[in-house]
Amino acid sequence: MSRIPASALVLGLAGLIPFLWGAATAVAITVTYLQLPIILLIYSGVPILVHYGMIILCFMAGVIWGFAAKEGGPWMPIGLTLSVLPALLMFFVFSLPMVTQLLALILGFVGLLAVDWACQRKGLAPEWWMSLRLILTTVVVFCLGIGAAFAP
Repeated sequence: MSRIPASALVLGLAGLIPFLWGAATAVAITVTYLQLPIILLIYSGVPILVHYGMIILCFMAGVIWGFAAKEGGPWMPIGLTLSVLPALLMFFVFSLPMVTQLLALILGFVGLLAVDWACQRKGLAPEWWMSLRLILTTVVVFCLGIGAAFAP
């Protein structure tokens, strides 16, 4: 594996901030019964994990679309299909309890990591791709797991 470009690493790590904030505030709100103004509650705890998680899962799945389109050939329809499954998954769990949504997000991110690995093996992703994805997915799944443990 090659070195992760600085811009990809910095931006990838910056994208973790809402996950870290959501996990930390999910614990704080539950453990200390933290009283926050309604606007902060919307952007804190489990709700931010669910909403931001949905956005990022679908964003990352879009990358798979690009990899599949680049490949063409017989793998293209499989890659395109795999790229839309996370959005469909989240569509079907959207109105379920937040803990269910968080578990679906964990499943989505782990599944997407497997697809990323397949794209890497096919030569569709840059050499550094999996190094970055492993770091980011580990933190995201950890944060979503905390959210699931403290979900109302």
